[in-house]
Amino acid sequence: MNGDRGQGAGPADGTPAYRAWAPGGLPEVRSGDDLAKLIAAAEPALADGDVLLVTSKIVSKAEGRIVEAVDREAAIDAETVRVVARRGALRIVENRQGLVMAAAGVDASNTPAGTVLLLPEDPDASARAVRDGLRDLLGVDVGVVVTDTFGRPWRAGLTDVAIGAAGVRVLDDLRGGTDAYGNPLAATVVATADELAAAGDLVKGKAAGRPVAVVRGLPHVVDPEHPGGARALVREARDDMFRLGTSEAVREALSLRRTVREFTDEPVDPGSVRRAVAAAVTAPAPHHTTPWRFVLLESAAARTRLLDAMRDAWIADLRRDGKSEESVAKRVRRGDVLRNAPYLVVPCLVMDGSHTYGDARRDAAEREMFVVAAGAGVQNLLVALAGERLGSAWVSSTMFCRDVVRATLDLPEHWDPMGAVAVGHPAGPARPRPERDAEAFVEVR
Repeated sequence: MNGDRGQGAGPADGTPAYRAWAPGGLPEVRSGDDLAKLIAAAEPALADGDVLLVTSKIVSKAEGRIVEAVDREAAIDAETVRVVARRGALRIVENRQGLVMAAAGVDASNTPAGTVLLLPEDPDASARAVRDGLRDLLGVDVGVVVTDTFGRPWRAGLTDVAIGAAGVRVLDDLRGGTDAYGNPLAATVVATADELAAAGDLVKGKAAGRPVAVVRGLPHVVDPEHPGGARALVREARDDMFRLGTSEAVREALSLRRTVREFTDEPVDPGSVRRAVAAAVTAPAPHHTTPWRFVLLESAAARTRLLDAMRDAWIADLRRDGKSEESVAKRVRRGDVLRNAPYLVVPCLVMDGSHTYGDARRDAAEREMFVVAAGAGVQNLLVALAGERLGSAWVSSTMFCRDVVRATLDLPEHWDPMGAVAVGHPAGPARPRPERDAEAFVEVR
């Protein structure tokens, strides 16, 4: 097998190449077996710079990760930290090792009936143990990669990837270099350990009974001093743009939605808000109408002009109500959440397409339907903003001075402002939401 990178094990003309093979002769692995001894006996000619690809299944067997489990689903539950996506019986989950994979890596094949095989508890530590054992037994410095079979988003079929590693540069960071044409490489980080795992799987096969492969001719990927393991291949949550499946993403956005009252100075991307508005206008509405309009206050001048006008109207109302100046000042301060936000959205209700019945009861119900639809649109907006990692606070203040808002923002007379939404990047982590038992809000008939 030839490769595009690396040196050695190739033709005499210096063409880059490597060899990969799967030794035979390994016995059935049982709990407590010394994998390094078994591998050294099967392949005593290992050399410095070789990379050993070891199927996780035999590592798990040697480490006694076989458990009684009549119910495989229960075993998956026990190994699952987070459900990423679900479709029917299939679950893609994050397991205890931080790996995102089908069924948490719980395997019911090639194991006695009534048992399942779990992944190694610490695959990097498993790789280190095999590497250290081979150095003691054969006096060689090799890299070791523990592999498992994964599906991948957007790609059909399965491939082996690295879930544990020792003495191997698992990532090859080429950023800062240039390509053959001199173009700068700004984002190229090669998953070398995964490439090795896939190369080894080509010679091991899925059903050939050869759980170990050797790759020779790529000594540059072996680094005895390299401290990291395959954990470095797991993308951090903050950098993962595809962390959830569709329905899970909706639930995550719902759980992330909080009323945020303090924001950073970081500007809000107008595109993010427009994407949230696109979600808002998918809300249900009566008579196939579109009863929402969203006024986006993107300039500081527009926000200040509106909030100053609203403040003056609010103070006048409070004074007419007989409130003391101290009480007026205290209540006005509550509106600071809007003034401190770097972006404001004023959702408005329009009754275009509504029916007039000439009956007070039916006309009132007609308006209520449109108000409910407006609320559904605002809820969609808030959830979509949370999905964009933006904080928000829906404040009702514009509903109490609609004439002022319409005049200040030059809005049509039939647009009814339905509060204002403060938008920005949260200044701190969301406060925990008190647990609510959904059954407390349910009545079944």
